[in-house]
Amino acid sequence: MFFITLFVGLFIHISCIAGDGVLQAGDLIACGDDQVFILDGKAAEKNVVECKWTWRASESKNQLPAAYQPLLATLDECKPVDGNTKLLITSSSGATVLLDIASKRVLFYAKTPMAHSADLLPGNRIAVANSTHELGNSLEFYDIGTSERVIYKDSLYSGHGVVWNESRKQLLALGFDELRAYELVNWSSEKPALKLVKSYKLPDDGGHDLSKVDESHFIVSTHHHVWLFHDTDEGFFEPFTPLANRVNVKSANYNQETGKLVYTIAEQSWWTFNIYGQTPAFTLPIPSIRLYKVRVAP
Repeated sequence: MFFITLFVGLFIHISCIAGDGVLQAGDLIACGDDQVFILDGKAAEKNVVECKWTWRASESKNQLPAAYQPLLATLDECKPVDGNTKLLITSSSGATVLLDIASKRVLFYAKTPMAHSADLLPGNRIAVANSTHELGNSLEFYDIGTSERVIYKDSLYSGHGVVWNESRKQLLALGFDELRAYELVNWSSEKPALKLVKSYKLPDDGGHDLSKVDESHFIVSTHHHVWLFHDTDEGFFEPFTPLANRVNVKSANYNQETGKLVYTIAEQSWWTFNIYGQTPAFTLPIPSIRLYKVRVAP
């Protein structure tokens, strides 16, 4: 066990306990700089920062080619997947990894220029959205068993979000001014691909975060607003009331049944030192890390 003491109006003690690597429903996963950490969700609701687990890119230096350390310097996604046993981690510095939480073992890695989000696809595959970079502006997917080999790639300007919608068997991908829906094509063949079936114009520019509320609703943040997307045959956006007119929301996670909302919002350039919650309301200051996104374990 170790303790970090930080001053933010008062002293806040962050204690990362040597846990068993189990991510519980409701826990918070946050990332920034070269770090990911898990906070106890119940403690967070009481304005208490209780760290259960942490990982730094340097911990996996013996599992990755040496070139990956600088590529993992600015983590911007830390999505829990596979029954809360693994994390999909992306870095705008240029990499994506799949990490087993309990063992901290890297299960997959790839060089992904300006990566901003990833999600699991059926058939043991990973989709990645890459933002503005001469080799990025793309949507691509990989087989988990074959690191670094791109199987399929499509152009997507300022790719910032990907979420698999199991009920519609579609992949949603967020770009600068559109939300796309893709279907899987020839998925069991030697040449699997994605087929663009629909593109929805965003209500305003700067698509930034895409997160799942349920199988029919998704939160989309843009530069100046936050929207609720209704994933129906027609598909439409409406203001997401709790954050509708907030600018620069970097991540938002909403539980429709309880009304619980957890989010980050850029307050200093592209980062923040706070994690915010509503219903119940809380603020968790983490001034030692330039935070980007927070996720809530389903």
